[in-house]
Amino acid sequence: MWFGIISLFPDMFRAITEFGITRRAVEKNIITLSYWNPRDFSDNACRTVDARPYGGGPGMIMQFQPIYDAILAAKHSAEIEAKILGQHALLKPLVIYLSPQGRQLTHQHVKALSKKTHLILVTGRYEGIDERLIQSVIDEEWSVGDYVLSGGELPAMMMIDSIARLLPGTLGHSQSAVSDSFSDELLDHPQYTRPVINQIGGKVPDVLVSGDHEQIRQWRLKQSLGQTWLKRPDLLEKRIQNAEENKLLTDFMKENQVP
Repeated sequence: MWFGIISLFPDMFRAITEFGITRRAVEKNIITLSYWNPRDFSDNACRTVDARPYGGGPGMIMQFQPIYDAILAAKHSAEIEAKILGQHALLKPLVIYLSPQGRQLTHQHVKALSKKTHLILVTGRYEGIDERLIQSVIDEEWSVGDYVLSGGELPAMMMIDSIARLLPGTLGHSQSAVSDSFSDELLDHPQYTRPVINQIGGKVPDVLVSGDHEQIRQWRLKQSLGQTWLKRPDLLEKRIQNAEENKLLTDFMKENQVP
């Protein structure tokens, strides 16, 4: 999967290209990142990319021209690569602006984005970008949460990381992404590893060392339902549960003395 990054600080993305799972995805050519710095497209000698907002107010706004030209350059590169790879079905790369005003990104949205072949991620700075960019060249706006960051680079990295995990070959175990939190609109169940009893006397639940795979499956499902009910009940409100899940959740509530 190809990511075109529009950013004033492309070196920040070394955090995902040089470390961990995403580094391996880059090395295995599962994901490719290319960069365009709006300063390189500025039409003035000082490479200025921001200006004061019309109408007054605090802060600065990223100007239309440098970002617009950077996006055009990224689109052209994506189209060339698509032709080289024989991806003739690619009509145009999807241009995404990471913004607090965007729709909140969820696992289901990430799954949909992981089906794309080319994404251009526009990362803002200062007080944001000129609205005319959103009206003309931005296809989608996405937010990673109801809070404000100093720029769009961290949200872009979060999006790339979450997408990369779903791409075949990224994770060491093919079922790892399937069992992650939110994959089935549930939080993950508690996890344990060796030793069975730790230095403060904490013990791994007996069912997990029983070798009974069906009992383990039921325990994990019950815990996922229970943890979701305790921590994110909003997820359960919009989820259709089957008879087994209803019984397991009821049992969890009784065991935890929830009336």
